[in-house]
Amino acid sequence: MLLKGNIMKKFLAAFVLGLAVASPTFAHVTITDPWVLATVPQQMATGAFLAITSSQDAKLIEARSTIANTVELHKMAMTGNIMKMRPVSHIDLPAGKTVKLEPKAYHIMLLSLKGQVKVGEMVPLTLIVENKYGKRESVVVKAVARSPSGAMSSDPHHQ
Repeated sequence: MLLKGNIMKKFLAAFVLGLAVASPTFAHVTITDPWVLATVPQQMATGAFLAITSSQDAKLIEARSTIANTVELHKMAMTGNIMKMRPVSHIDLPAGKTVKLEPKAYHIMLLSLKGQVKVGEMVPLTLIVENKYGKRESVVVKAVARSPSGAMSSDPHHQ
């Protein structure tokens, strides 16, 4: 009976180890300084900003928020002498490197807002990160709404 017990323990250990090796792990993602630009009444769009670090190569592929009907990943870039904003399909997250989503760079656009975003309000964001194996994980963040004065030198969303 003791021999059967040892064989069973070895079998289970090998099985569990095999699962661990066969299953790609999720990227450990750290979010710091999440914030959203507060709006005025009737404003239909704003930006969300943060710093994101992944423990392994991954990409931010989507963002969601209950305060907006549409949420997109965007990038600001100079084209000649003109700063232009365009949607992107994803934002690369190299392993161990902090990627800053900030005004006039990569950022999250919250479009067709459902209401005014007031200073101090906590805005829920869900970030969808995909690792190099195609596995996805959701990271939930609360971003504080900051005043437009001082948060950005100019509003790039209307250029």
